[in-house]
Amino acid sequence: MFSRAGVAGLSAWTVQPQWIQVRNMATLKDITRRLKSIKNIQKITKSMKMVAAAKYARAERELKPARVYGVGSLALYEKADIKTPEDKKKHLIIGVSSDRGLCGAIHSSVAKQIKSEAANLAAAGKEVKIIGVGDKIRSILHRTHSDQFLVTFKEVGRRPPTFADASVIALELLNSGYEFDEGSIIFNRFRQENCLSSPTRQKKSPSFPLTPFQVLSHIDFSVIIKEFCTRKLLDSISLCISESMSIYDDIDADVLRNYQEYSLANIIYYSLKESTTSEQSARMTAMDNASKNACKRQHSPQAVPLLRLHGGPRSSEMIDKLTLTFNRTRQAVITKELIEIISGAAAL
Repeated sequence: MFSRAGVAGLSAWTVQPQWIQVRNMATLKDITRRLKSIKNIQKITKSMKMVAAAKYARAERELKPARVYGVGSLALYEKADIKTPEDKKKHLIIGVSSDRGLCGAIHSSVAKQIKSEAANLAAAGKEVKIIGVGDKIRSILHRTHSDQFLVTFKEVGRRPPTFADASVIALELLNSGYEFDEGSIIFNRFRQENCLSSPTRQKKSPSFPLTPFQVLSHIDFSVIIKEFCTRKLLDSISLCISESMSIYDDIDADVLRNYQEYSLANIIYYSLKESTTSEQSARMTAMDNASKNACKRQHSPQAVPLLRLHGGPRSSEMIDKLTLTFNRTRQAVITKELIEIISGAAAL
């Protein structure tokens, strides 16, 4: 009995070994390692900013002729004044994004707008299908709208989009077997201004009868502003029954169908160029802000906490706080060693 009680008492009084830091050396090593990692991240963000700036310059240069093609493809539809019949129920949504991130809220905002558009169409009693251009759209909407996805295109954003890429998307869309009555393309429209604008201010873009620009929301990135645009697409039946098309009686049906397919590829190509330019400008701005936050010192007299409730700590605050902590710890270690040496000499 006493042996069992002794064993129980021994186990109750067992003390776990405690690891005690010696002269704060481990703390100094941890702080040094963390400072080094943050500075390495700062170098990475600077490099990514330079790469994004080069890609942005090329994308902006190629966007100007693409806009001419995109607007020119709508000339016939603008004159035709086409309207969708009320009994049409099948709607197609094309969401344009890419496969890469680190560019702010570009992809998530487009996905949010697709969710809102799909919910409104479903409430109106329409059948909605989604085509995702870019893996980011698929990954965001896969959990909630996986049954509505018709096809997804990957490897988007690794190289500048071409008309051949847009033709492949248009061909797969037409050969998918889904006979949509009307559709819309949701993408980021790039617009650059010389003055700053408030994020809460709404602007109206020019509208066309067939493909109206509908500014859903925009994000302010200094002088670079992204807007979400919706371009409507219609089937060949709606095009043929339009009253304004009577002036084109001499146009053959095959020619009209070919023009519709070609204009569809043009509009997709235009949306890809707009989305790519917006993505590169957003990535350049995001990496620039990250680099500035890492190298800019904070002059606030108050202590800045390392952790924030939203978004985490800023790099500059982390570097300043860790540098201050490192200097204080090193000074305390040196002072303690000097006190030990002086105390030992006095004892002798």
